[in-house]
Amino acid sequence: MGLVLVLMALTALPASARGEPSLPQPSPTHGPHPDAHPDPLADLAPRGLATFPDPLADLAPPDQATFPDSALDDDATLDAPAPAPGPAPAPAEGPSTSEPLLPSLSNPRTFRGLAFDTCMAPSLDTMRRWRASKYGAVGVYYGGRGRACPHQPRLGHRWMKGVQRLGWRVLPVYVGSQSPCVVERHKKVYRIGRHAWSEGVREGRDAVRRAWAVGIRPGSPLYLDMEAYKYRQKKCARTTLAFVRGWDRQVRAKGYVPGFYSSADSGVAHMRAAARAGVRDLPSVIWFARWHTRPRLSREPVLWRSAWSRQRRIHQYAGNVKERHGGRTLVIDRNLVHAPVARIR
Repeated sequence: MGLVLVLMALTALPASARGEPSLPQPSPTHGPHPDAHPDPLADLAPRGLATFPDPLADLAPPDQATFPDSALDDDATLDAPAPAPGPAPAPAEGPSTSEPLLPSLSNPRTFRGLAFDTCMAPSLDTMRRWRASKYGAVGVYYGGRGRACPHQPRLGHRWMKGVQRLGWRVLPVYVGSQSPCVVERHKKVYRIGRHAWSEGVREGRDAVRRAWAVGIRPGSPLYLDMEAYKYRQKKCARTTLAFVRGWDRQVRAKGYVPGFYSSADSGVAHMRAAARAGVRDLPSVIWFARWHTRPRLSREPVLWRSAWSRQRRIHQYAGNVKERHGGRTLVIDRNLVHAPVARIR
């Protein structure tokens, strides 16, 4: 009954600006399942409304790899215990404007600056040449049945260690089952089935196994890629939310940090509405796509300043663009990051 009330609350959320396309997507490589590890997320929840300046309000898309500390600092305080996982409670009277109840990040390895993601993991030589670029982190499609580039001949433990030695930080992306009302035609074959929660749990286990197989240690974020979908369709939204919550709970139970990527005006708006309604088992980090804008972390209309505010945001501000560095050209998406990155073993 809690989820029914939650989804009723979602329909009241005002529509914001036009949504943007999402990341290119990647299929599985099998690896050993790791032993269980302690949850790296302390059971803490933010207090009150965060207030911090827009990190890049007066900048055009940046030309440098790093920013002053003041440019990306988010002032949120984390100190109240969060309730144990369980069924979603009924929403309060009207939406709340305070920070949603989310676990704090316990000593995460974070990155602040610019990142790119590309469908196919580049060669180590290309990654070496791209060190001359403004980017300091790379998004990697390491697993999931919905990836656009399912065959990744270079991607493995050796590649992960290699890019780490070159000084790169890694954002691991898992592209699994997609919402039943996914917009992208090519993603409809990967839609979530009738048992959304159990499918989410199963794919959460798969995400952890594949992360371990390529050298991504517990304590790392795993970003679930959910392409744009029509979240105002109640049945579809209910199914999608159940899948995401099952995936998050499983990933968190295995000691990893669950993140979530989607377009700002579909999946991210959905997660924000669920958080305001008091739903548990939500992502700890949000990666929102809003293209053709300045790179900003704090002035996203859907999130504004009250949710996922400290070391919890990535803004994908441009996509499918060609860039050339060190004599090598890649088609990439551009991102501004203040969020956890992988720990490579």
